[in-house]
Amino acid sequence: MAVAHVDPVEGLEAPLLTPNGETDRSPNDIMETLQHYNSRWRSIRIMYLTMFFSSVGFSIVIMSIWPYLQQVYKTADASFLGWIIAAYSIGQMIASPFFGVWSNYRPRREPLVVSTSISVAANCLYAYVHLPASHNKYYMVVARALVGFGAGNFTVVRSYVAGATSLTERTGAMANTSACQAVGFILGPVFQTLFTLIGEKGVTWKIIKLQVNMYTAPVLFGALLGIINIVLIFAVFREHRVDDSGRPYRSINFEAEENDEAGEDNQESIDLVAVVSANILFFVILFIFAVFETIATPLTMDMYSWTRKQAVFINGLILGAIGIESVFAFLGVKILSKKTGERAILYGGLVIILIGFFILLPWGKKLPNIQWEEIKNNSITTTAFTGNLASFWRVQMQLPSNNSTEATGCPMVQSWCLHTPVISLGQYITADILIGLGYPVCNVMSYTLYSKILGPRPQGIYMGWLTACGSGARILGPVFVSQLYTHLGPRWAFSLICGIVVLSLLLLEVVYKRLVAFSVRYGRLQEQSC
Repeated sequence: MAVAHVDPVEGLEAPLLTPNGETDRSPNDIMETLQHYNSRWRSIRIMYLTMFFSSVGFSIVIMSIWPYLQQVYKTADASFLGWIIAAYSIGQMIASPFFGVWSNYRPRREPLVVSTSISVAANCLYAYVHLPASHNKYYMVVARALVGFGAGNFTVVRSYVAGATSLTERTGAMANTSACQAVGFILGPVFQTLFTLIGEKGVTWKIIKLQVNMYTAPVLFGALLGIINIVLIFAVFREHRVDDSGRPYRSINFEAEENDEAGEDNQESIDLVAVVSANILFFVILFIFAVFETIATPLTMDMYSWTRKQAVFINGLILGAIGIESVFAFLGVKILSKKTGERAILYGGLVIILIGFFILLPWGKKLPNIQWEEIKNNSITTTAFTGNLASFWRVQMQLPSNNSTEATGCPMVQSWCLHTPVISLGQYITADILIGLGYPVCNVMSYTLYSKILGPRPQGIYMGWLTACGSGARILGPVFVSQLYTHLGPRWAFSLICGIVVLSLLLLEVVYKRLVAFSVRYGRLQEQSC
């Protein structure tokens, strides 16, 4: 297979520069031209932007999927909503290893452009799901699955950033990548809120049979961002690769046998125990946050007798604030990691999450208000995947009819409502703050440690598996909480989450000394606060 190469650069040679523009290499180290350095960091920033655009494309429609489904498919019920929500993660889980392998053996521009093009096409399909005379809901599932498939480029982005940064640069670069992802998740619902001003009817472009309304305008905006991203990838993005010391590789792909040091890397094996452990920890972290995201609205509706509109609005504000908190957390770990190392920060982040969910357990004596009104079609006897999600969403997210007042309180069909104490609002907000701090810290440290464990070789395949683990967690998280919360209540759900976190801390304790950088493991670099 042909090997892609970095184009040679011209210009005065200078010591390898840090992201701050400072020199931290001795004169005996391999030199990097200033032009090469600037090009390398421009390309990394394009990856930041790609992550941001992809995150916006995911979150910009998440709050409007249910009403849009009801509009395009009049007989739709909540049993199908779970498949639409899960379709994104299923698509990403399938695509991540595929794009990872592709990026290892071909220029990364190829999978980046193809994946983004798929997302653009999928967003356009989503805007047209109202047109077919039948099976509209299946077109919606396909559209969301393809958006998820396009989001497989997260693998390419993170593997490129890992390969284009030195060991000292990587924590900051990974933190910036995660911060851009977090900002995208924050701004997506904000854009969705702005587009609600268009209304459900909106305007129709008859020539191309396109309805532009509060449901389709966000995905069309996402498609526009994708097109801008493709243009920037062609115009600005260039391939670069450096080793853990920051020395440039000529080859940007896996086949670099002509390079003696690359051949040496191939003889030195990756610590598979550390790799598998990092994947397990990452799965747990994403699983926990998926549960947290899923439970927020129904929990507050049950505990505080909020209407659906109140719950969505207030939790939107809370999640937005958590998103802002996450950005500061991402930036803070860049500084803290230099003093304590990534492993200690990961351990601390898991402890913070554990405290957050422990606080979220029902502790008082006051019981929630009971929703005595009859709820239609709310059987919770089924245990199948769609059945669990169906009962969960029927009870928690069913829109009231035009001729009735929306019932509030904890539904009678959830027997735990009769004996489980209320989680106070103070508990809920405190837990939100702690989980909102612990999750981004664990997220970025997981990616950073993982990339360092893998070393300087192209990481597309391994990053693909890591992203697939995260996607699997996002699929299983809602299923887990829909079954436990609906049938057994928050005490059981959050207690089991606490147990999972404790087991994760024990696993981290066992493999703690193995979670070191590839170059440190083989004695090429000294361990610094790892």
